[in-house]
Amino acid sequence: MSADTDPDPPALTNSWRVRAAVVTLIVIAVAVVSVTNRLLTDRFTESTRNRAELRLALYSGNLLSELRQNAIVPQLLARDAELINALNSADYTASTRRLISFVDEIGAASLMLLDIDGRTVAATDRNRLGSSFRSEAYFVDAIRSSATLFTVAPTETGGFDFIYSRRVLSGSDVLGVIVVEVELQKFERAWAGISDAVIVTDSTGAIILSTEPRWRGRTEEEALARQTPQNAIQRAIQATADWTALPPDAYLQGEAVMRLDTRIPFRGWKMASFTTYASVREKVNGVLALEIMGFAILLALTFYALSRRSALRMALFQQESAELRSLNAALQREIAERKRVQETLAVAEQTLEQSSKLAALGEMSAAVSHELNQPLAAMKTYLAGARLLLRRNRQEEALSSFGRIDDLIERMGGITRQLKSYARKGQEAFSPVDMGEALASSLSMMEPQLRQRQVEIMRVLPEAPVRVMGDRLRIEQVMVNLLRNAIDATKSERQPKVEVMLSAGETATLTVRDNGPGIEDLDSLFEPFYTTKQPGDGVGLGLAISSGIVNDLGGRLTARNGQAGGAVFEMQLPVLTGDEATQAAE
Repeated sequence: MSADTDPDPPALTNSWRVRAAVVTLIVIAVAVVSVTNRLLTDRFTESTRNRAELRLALYSGNLLSELRQNAIVPQLLARDAELINALNSADYTASTRRLISFVDEIGAASLMLLDIDGRTVAATDRNRLGSSFRSEAYFVDAIRSSATLFTVAPTETGGFDFIYSRRVLSGSDVLGVIVVEVELQKFERAWAGISDAVIVTDSTGAIILSTEPRWRGRTEEEALARQTPQNAIQRAIQATADWTALPPDAYLQGEAVMRLDTRIPFRGWKMASFTTYASVREKVNGVLALEIMGFAILLALTFYALSRRSALRMALFQQESAELRSLNAALQREIAERKRVQETLAVAEQTLEQSSKLAALGEMSAAVSHELNQPLAAMKTYLAGARLLLRRNRQEEALSSFGRIDDLIERMGGITRQLKSYARKGQEAFSPVDMGEALASSLSMMEPQLRQRQVEIMRVLPEAPVRVMGDRLRIEQVMVNLLRNAIDATKSERQPKVEVMLSAGETATLTVRDNGPGIEDLDSLFEPFYTTKQPGDGVGLGLAISSGIVNDLGGRLTARNGQAGGAVFEMQLPVLTGDEATQAAE
């Protein structure tokens, strides 16, 4: 028998060899992928940096060429005879057409001719005719200087205009100013289609050209700060996911980028470009994907060989499966038997619930009979007095005695009606119940015990009625159980007190608090047949039944010990809204 159960030493050795081969293959794969990633990342990053430097040199050269090309235009137009004659004669009929004929050849954004007062007398943009630029810096400075001036003027849209201006002379007299607007925005549009982000800053460090419109007018630090990732956690997650990236120069829109800059030999301008590692990642990840796929194929073949070994063991598992199916059938039969027992238990619980109510009814009947004796004694006194008054012909006073007797009879009828309704089972159909009225009825039913024990009752009720949907008789049964438990808990107190508070919020909550010794075992409090009373005083079903009633009504019943001592019970039921009350009435 032992020979059949002991593992086969050769088979065990082969199993360890296969596992060692799999682990070795995984280690080799990780090492190869890691080394390849590092080498290819360095190589492709350097290639990307070289291309970015070449683009940056090309961009700066084009920008400088455009500026120098337009720098000579004001000097030439300031010597144009037709424009000078137009300013002398104030006849600008042909001036606009002449400027328009120049603009296509020059490649400028727009041309304007201003008179000595700064008024536009000729322009390639006819909408500017008649506009005054008397206070603009490019006009004021050009009037005062004999050289061609370059001005960067901010616009209302957040961008900048790049303007060359030069005064027009006739002899020694200043006639006006020729204004040439350079179109550098076309470079922004061209850069945006090729590079990730490009900026041009002036000598003060302010961004005057940018592929990101929101960056214009800001410093580079301020611009990048607006694009930094939300927080350090998001950046750490991104860095972990992007394991092929090198240490970044900066972050652009939450993505690591390399930054390159160069100087433009024009008024201290600088140009900077930001290039993402996207192309690096794509090339490196492509090679890594091929390597990983090759190793995955090897692993797949290895696992296929292992699966063939597992197939031999499957036959043994099939035999065990048959045994499990038989056990499952036996378990299902046991479950069916348990369901039948639970249904029988539910019927028994309903019977116990009604029995508990009748037991409580018997306990209260003695106190109620004591309460009925008081009206009977008073009625006997009122009848003797009425008989005497009638003999003395004092009929008015006799009628008053009969009225009091009638009130006592009505009170006795109310007590017996409460006792009779409590003995009946609750209705199955729910209806709106005023919690305040139910509490008053419950306190009235417990009034004989309260008087006998001299328990101080403190009631806190809201001004507005608190209504719930339920069975009033069952709600009163729960209230009577809570009040009776509170009264029993104060037997050892010299000054027994019971506080009853009704409140309404998201739920209708009835709180019953006593000044007794509290509850020792809160976990077992709502279990059937659990009681702290002396034998003969109770069977321990009141709270268990009350909890079941509250659960059936869609609420919950909880208990705890108060901070100042004593026990606190809370009954919470769903509040009846106005719409629900209307539907119930219909």
